[in-house]
Amino acid sequence: MDGNPRSDETPDTQAPTETEVEAAAGTQPESVQDGEVARLQAELEAARRRVNELARGLQDLTKDREEFKQRITRERERMLDVERGNVALTLLEAIDELDLVLNSTQQDTSPVVQGVRMIRDSLLSKAQATGIERIQVVGRPYDPNVAEAADMEITPVEGDDQKVVAEFRAGYRLKDRIIRPARVKVARYVAPAQA
Repeated sequence: MDGNPRSDETPDTQAPTETEVEAAAGTQPESVQDGEVARLQAELEAARRRVNELARGLQDLTKDREEFKQRITRERERMLDVERGNVALTLLEAIDELDLVLNSTQQDTSPVVQGVRMIRDSLLSKAQATGIERIQVVGRPYDPNVAEAADMEITPVEGDDQKVVAEFRAGYRLKDRIIRPARVKVARYVAPAQA
């Protein structure tokens, strides 16, 4: 009456004992159990292969994404360099014109010439600040990748053959790209005539 079961009463259902479970398991033929285990192992192996395949696919996708981001960044930098080079060409033409004025008035020390020289130097330093550098070619072997041969000078010195002896127009590069080749005079060795 107190709500607790009495020990003399037996419940209607009892948990099966270990021996009953073993007996019930023994009722299935052993070959059916082996077949079921083999099927479950095959399903487990197939699931593992699928998980590995998906993991490799995810790794490949992540790698491709990173490579794409790097490629886009490189392309953007290259395009910016091309645009910087295009803007620089206009600036370099102005510097060339100022150089022509200064070369024609080398002996003149008037304030106007000094002002032109200051403007030219300022423009050149601003161009160099953007990464543009002047290519030094005079006295070096002629390289058609960096300079255009505009004239030739005969030289009797064999060691001076194919060397740049004068520069008509300066050449410039931006990083590893030539934005304007130099225009130069190249020495050509000709053996002296024997008498």
